[in-house]
Amino acid sequence: MPLDDTHQGHRKRLRGKFLKSGLAGFHDYEIVELLLSLGTPRKDCKLPAKEAIKRFKTLRGVLEAPPEELQQIGGIGAHSAFGIKLVREVAREYLKAKILDKPFYKSSQEVFDYLYHSMRGLKKEVFKVIYLNSQNQIIDTDDLSEGTVNSSAVSPREVVEGAIKHNAASLVFVHNHPSGNPEPSTSDRELTRELVYAGRIMRLKVLDHIIIGDNRYFSFAGEGLLEEYELDFMKLKLRGTSEAKRRLYQARLSTDKRRY
Repeated sequence: MPLDDTHQGHRKRLRGKFLKSGLAGFHDYEIVELLLSLGTPRKDCKLPAKEAIKRFKTLRGVLEAPPEELQQIGGIGAHSAFGIKLVREVAREYLKAKILDKPFYKSSQEVFDYLYHSMRGLKKEVFKVIYLNSQNQIIDTDDLSEGTVNSSAVSPREVVEGAIKHNAASLVFVHNHPSGNPEPSTSDRELTRELVYAGRIMRLKVLDHIIIGDNRYFSFAGEGLLEEYELDFMKLKLRGTSEAKRRLYQARLSTDKRRY
């Protein structure tokens, strides 16, 4: 319905509060109400905003909701649904832009902010690669796989080709667990080991593999697993070198015996 003086005053107070202090102290439904007011400036948006929070549980749920599902709520039309999706995508691009060309170790919180915002609400597993240069500055990010993350879905060859394309010196892998539990599966561990081995062969440093859960994450580097995989690779390499030397020595012995 059109805004009366009471609703106009309410909306004016919300906007004034936002301009003064940002979103601090706002309820989730009030944030949604502000978003809806951009698409429907002449109608009261409080009731649709509360209904959206009721249906999708949280602000994040509303932001991640498909436009067609948003429009099932009375008072939310195509313009408002478009505005919500636009705000969500602009926020993602802004967070992504903040991490580009910055050292990974100095912008880790911004990296996690970007990853959380872009991945925590996904209903399928998505595997990302972050490419970094020799100064550990972030060059770009790519999505390599959507669905179940394992060695058949994520190819080490594809990872290496992407690194060469971006002229990367090191890599960070990221994927999400829609269940909300970031603990790595056996498949996650096997895939990470394969990627570390492939990186070592191609002289690419794997800095981390991060699994995003519900307001928490698991870091392979932080848990010491990447170091473990690096050591395993070195042992295999040394074992292979020793075996090659042993075979060469045996071949030389055989040659010497034939001579005499």
